[in-house]
Amino acid sequence: MTNARSLGAMLGRTLLAWNLRRLRSERGLSQEKLAHDAGIDRAYLSELERELGNPSLEVLDRLAATLQETHAELLRLPDEGAERPKNLAPGRRPK
Repeated sequence: MTNARSLGAMLGRTLLAWNLRRLRSERGLSQEKLAHDAGIDRAYLSELERELGNPSLEVLDRLAATLQETHAELLRLPDEGAERPKNLAPGRRPK
């Protein structure tokens, strides 16, 4: 892991940020696309990925449903030694 916190001490906000970015990147989704599909603002999704926002259960429901994942997966501890998920390259993709 790249930060000094141990895996067991990661806070819920950190876990959510980690897993949102991981799942979004694995699926090749932009923040704009995920936010639109989940019915939330892109800037708010960005806040969640940067550990700045506190989502309601309704927002967690929407994100889990959109990503077709369980709530538990949104808060899953990363594997020991896992690298922080990388963001997708900026800019629009060719059509």
